[in-house]
Amino acid sequence: MKKLICYAALILGLTGLIMSGAHMAHAQSAGNLPKVKEFRIERSMPPQAVACIECHKQEHPGLFGDWAYSRHASANVTCYDCHKAEEFDPDVSKQHYKQYERSEVKWGKREYKVPVAAAVTPKDCSRCHPDEAKQYSQSKHANTIEIIWKIDPWLNNGMNSDFERTTGCFHCHGTVLKMKDDTLDPQTWPNTGVGRLNFDGSKGSCTSCHTRHRFSVMEARKPEACGQCHLGPDHPQIEIFMESKHGDIYTAFGDTYNWNAAPGTWTPGVDYRAPTCASCHMSGSGSVMTSHDVTERLAWETQAPLTIRPENFKPFPAKVNHEVEREKMKVVCMQCHGKVWTDGHFVRLDKNVKEYNEVYFKPADKIMKDLWSKGLVDKTKMFDEELEVEYYELWHHEGRRARFGAAMMAPDYAWWHGFYECKKRYVSFMEKAQDLIKHNQKAYKAAEFPNATGDTTRPKEIFGE
Repeated sequence: MKKLICYAALILGLTGLIMSGAHMAHAQSAGNLPKVKEFRIERSMPPQAVACIECHKQEHPGLFGDWAYSRHASANVTCYDCHKAEEFDPDVSKQHYKQYERSEVKWGKREYKVPVAAAVTPKDCSRCHPDEAKQYSQSKHANTIEIIWKIDPWLNNGMNSDFERTTGCFHCHGTVLKMKDDTLDPQTWPNTGVGRLNFDGSKGSCTSCHTRHRFSVMEARKPEACGQCHLGPDHPQIEIFMESKHGDIYTAFGDTYNWNAAPGTWTPGVDYRAPTCASCHMSGSGSVMTSHDVTERLAWETQAPLTIRPENFKPFPAKVNHEVEREKMKVVCMQCHGKVWTDGHFVRLDKNVKEYNEVYFKPADKIMKDLWSKGLVDKTKMFDEELEVEYYELWHHEGRRARFGAAMMAPDYAWWHGFYECKKRYVSFMEKAQDLIKHNQKAYKAAEFPNATGDTTRPKEIFGE
């Protein structure tokens, strides 16, 4: 009897080994196939939310996939929670109602019908993120449409076309959303600009930085998120950052950073080795609290023609004190740097600002105003005379790069792309300007300035009638 039991055990063991070997051989021959992610519907979801998920899973698998991997999905926040609108809202999608009349789709039934709007706004997000929405509403980002219409000659003089603005300026700054023929006007949508004016009166788009439908904190913490808009000849912050020591460390060690730390807990020296744009301007650090108001922590308006304090920036005076904000930024710096190092950096930045203001901009600004007042350059429209372009680029291109480069510790931008170019521009500008004044001669004015057809009417939705 014992022998029979032993033989049976031996046979079972050999059979198991053969089956195991066959299974391993099949697994090896099958390759490293990814497992399909299954999303389990939470039973507390309303049926309309289930319908949204199941329908979009088929219609827009990329959109669904992004959402399914998001923290929103983990927290049971669905399409329904963000996109649901009131029946009377002006941006309710009439086309979406047709989805509930599709007999070939299980979820295309009237019982699931709910009004939805495509544009999700900071007001919508504020239902769960009230502090972030309030901070954002106070920032220059949220109010940038008002700011550019107060200062930008391209808009106020109509020197570019409405379409050039749509694909260029308004892509980052934001549009005033409008409806056309029961759908969102393609002149204003799609748009995720930081200052977009929404139908509910809120300003901005959270998806500028936390792109849909993942809405990732990790993504917004990386410099590439800011680099979508902050790049190019006039505000190359992403290029400046990548040249700096901070950017060099990010390039070398960024893949080891803990990008997914919970909001408010992302800590230098623990989660990351060197800061990104978000680390300095938004994330909490030491005793400095997290803020979605990028106007904070700045002691200078280094993007303005004449560098001034943020509270003295007339188009949008900051409701802060520059000395208090400078101290906040120093606290951020001193998470990794000593006090002497930090103080020395800001001494240099202040010196940089003073030299730009006194040596370059003020003299150029004075002679430009002389040319306008004497009628030697026509102030009616900007950029149709060469000296207006040179004056503009002195502060808007080279001057900004010199200041930004010093602020973010990028020596090539502070000098070669900055003050070196300032010198060339300044010498050329002053020579031509002084020659016009000496001979009392009017500057050549371009008779054919291309596409100067833009509407110069300020948006009444921002400025009133």
